[in-house]
Amino acid sequence: MKTCLECGDPIVGREDKKFCSDGCRNAYNNKINKDSTNYMRNINNKLRKNYRILSELNANADGKSKTTRAKLMSKGFDFEFFTNILNTKSGNTYYFLYDQGYMVLDNDFYILVKKDI
Repeated sequence: MKTCLECGDPIVGREDKKFCSDGCRNAYNNKINKDSTNYMRNINNKLRKNYRILSELNANADGKSKTTRAKLMSKGFDFEFFTNILNTKSGNTYYFLYDQGYMVLDNDFYILVKKDI
């Protein structure tokens, strides 16, 4: 007889079940997927905050807008945290947080873009 990966109780039902209940399955997966250190948690929180700020400022239909450095900073945007950099053939550099990105323009302006996924 198989036992639950979370609580160790016997499993009743299908042969390929791993958990005795949805609660045990959720608890097990939450433990596996949690941030293991404060350092990781802090970085992930900063990335999420930056993503929310870009999403909010770039909420228009075509996925492009313009903003200023001052507006980004007033909302708490941290320019040191992003997920990847895209260098285009034309020499432009975009900084992305998942599918939300920005590029530095002249005079402290930024263009905000959204990748089509």
